[in-house]
Amino acid sequence: MKILSCNSNRPLAEAIAAYLNIPVTKADVRRFADNEIFVEIHENVRGEDVFVVQSTSFPANDNVMELLVTLDALRRGSARRITAVLPYYGYARQDRKSGPRTPISAKLLANLITTAGADRVLTIDLHAGQIQGFFDIPTDNLFAAPVFRDDILAKYQEKLMIVSPDVGGVVRARSLANRVNADLAIIDKRRPEAGVSEVMNIIGDVNDRHCIMVDDIVDSGGTLCNAAKALIEAGALSVDAYVTHGVLSGGAVSRVVDSPLDSLVITDSIQATEAVAVAGNIRQVSVAPLLGEAILRVNQERSVSSLFA
Repeated sequence: MKILSCNSNRPLAEAIAAYLNIPVTKADVRRFADNEIFVEIHENVRGEDVFVVQSTSFPANDNVMELLVTLDALRRGSARRITAVLPYYGYARQDRKSGPRTPISAKLLANLITTAGADRVLTIDLHAGQIQGFFDIPTDNLFAAPVFRDDILAKYQEKLMIVSPDVGGVVRARSLANRVNADLAIIDKRRPEAGVSEVMNIIGDVNDRHCIMVDDIVDSGGTLCNAAKALIEAGALSVDAYVTHGVLSGGAVSRVVDSPLDSLVITDSIQATEAVAVAGNIRQVSVAPLLGEAILRVNQERSVSSLFA
């Protein structure tokens, strides 16, 4: 088994390799003067089970191309099996036609990854579960809930309320609520335009509760910040948010810092920016042990789903 890292999140790849007690495979992923991506693997991969760690986060297109070129290099190097480990699967929000003459880019990316040479895919908290069906190769969608559960129970033991920031996230929120033995509330919101959300109503009694919002992606931060304000106004004792993928684009970090959120907890599926690292109420928890264990089980042909039983 070999772990190979592209450039989007090398610290996570090194943490996974440390969990597995193996070195990161020596490789160069660099650019020519005109920004063409070039990959050279400096170790023999013939007959090896290779796991390529690459989040397709910002800059998304560069990171996607790095992944595709690396997959092609491994295929041409006669690797026995190539697994694309995508802690964050970019383009996942484009999982359906949102209007006439619009693409389904999540499916396009799945096609590209498969054509480039991946034999299977390993990812965490896909924005929409049906994206697994976009691949014609085995796809394992892991869940960050066990990581969040341990962190939440270390901080709160009573008066807990898990909150879904929208109707679409109810299944994810209910799963975590069951793990921490808490009740569930739902934010009813509408989105008048992309990146803008308005809280319409809170379904459930959050008065005198420690509210934990759960989501898969935080991008602009508008939804979480507006929801946190509404929860505090409804009598919540405190509001925290646990989100798997901290995209945090534009002014999102400053928006979170200035919000009523006690804390925003994100995973290291996306490498933290300097702004995230210095933000007082944003912190990261690592999914390296989760990914490392899943990789080990894939390599040994053992069950991955039993991780979440």
